[in-house]
Amino acid sequence: MNIFIAIVLWLAAIAAAGWVFRFVGQKVTGNKPLFRDMSYGVAIGYILAAVVLVWLGWSYVLSRSPDQTIANKYFFLGKAVEGFLLFAAAAWAFRIFGRNVGSAGTRKLFRSMPLTASFGILTIIIYAVVAIFAGVIAPYGQEEILGAANVVPGGNPAMGGNPDYPLGTDQIGRDILSRLIYGAQNTVGIAFATTVLAFLIGATLGFLAATLGGWLDQLLSRAVDVLMAIPSLIFALLLMTIASAWAGSEKGLLTFYMVVIIAVIDSTRVFRLARAVGLNIVVMDYIEAAKLRGEGMGYLIFREILPNATAPLLAEFGLRFCFVFLTIASLSFLGVGIQPPLADWGTMVRDLAQFINFAAFAPQVASAPLLAASAIALLTVAVNFVVDWMLHKSSGLKE
Repeated sequence: MNIFIAIVLWLAAIAAAGWVFRFVGQKVTGNKPLFRDMSYGVAIGYILAAVVLVWLGWSYVLSRSPDQTIANKYFFLGKAVEGFLLFAAAAWAFRIFGRNVGSAGTRKLFRSMPLTASFGILTIIIYAVVAIFAGVIAPYGQEEILGAANVVPGGNPAMGGNPDYPLGTDQIGRDILSRLIYGAQNTVGIAFATTVLAFLIGATLGFLAATLGGWLDQLLSRAVDVLMAIPSLIFALLLMTIASAWAGSEKGLLTFYMVVIIAVIDSTRVFRLARAVGLNIVVMDYIEAAKLRGEGMGYLIFREILPNATAPLLAEFGLRFCFVFLTIASLSFLGVGIQPPLADWGTMVRDLAQFINFAAFAPQVASAPLLAASAIALLTVAVNFVVDWMLHKSSGLKE
């Protein structure tokens, strides 16, 4: 009950502060449009943002406290604030760089780019470089078992760390930093290939159904409706369990089955979008003109329909990649996704999950499974930022 009363009092205080903020702003600025047209909900939003910023700032100060008990309690919040400031500064610097370096087209693009999109593009570039050059960047192999096991992240020998392993080692002595780097190559690379395959299947069949119509459209649409009626993760888990029995000890074959299964399941979503966009395009005059010229089906799909459907398909590609990426990580966490000895972020979270139990008195130890989880979350957020920006640009809306 005391917690309930405290929450109510906090909400009442924030609501009152919002009204005071708007009222004082109107009086001080001479009722300028910013405060005159400000709704009560927006005023409360400003107050909430201020409260959150103050709380995060105070949490960061406490995370640097000399009292180790207090510092441990706010360790993760302090690291989150440091990470947010670091990424914000990097995104700002990247946008400034893009506005001054490059062709006229890229400079114009960066001038219209919000900071969130700049952060997303920078993050995607970093992930791509790490994934492509993982063998060069990683200090150790993804399967290599080193001499020390359960080394604490941070590299501080006084706290159980080792400078040779800045992010520590797992239970059997594999370097976590190296496995994170190879995880980018395996998890992200396989997710990208799966998304491409899903788009090849879904977009081709969707455009074909929109162009031909008739019984083929009905057959494909009803089959897609049946597949979409089943929850995708449960369906993928069921099929992967069956595929595990087929693959036996062939781990590479199981990964191939996973790519095909997820691609087919996600292609249903791509099919629905491609068909909807295609139906709007096939009624255009230039499609009729191409048909009258005697152009074939391949020409109509790849030379007429596809170029005019690029914007929504690109945005959908980003969203589909996020869903595929998270599905692969989820299957790996459940033990039926990417198989050892390949490094995978979902598997790393599962293998290191028991270290969370040390969070209260040894947060550095508990941070080990959060590193892979953070890598998953960071890429998902970055891709969504870029997709939101692309959707905004393709919609024709202005700031």
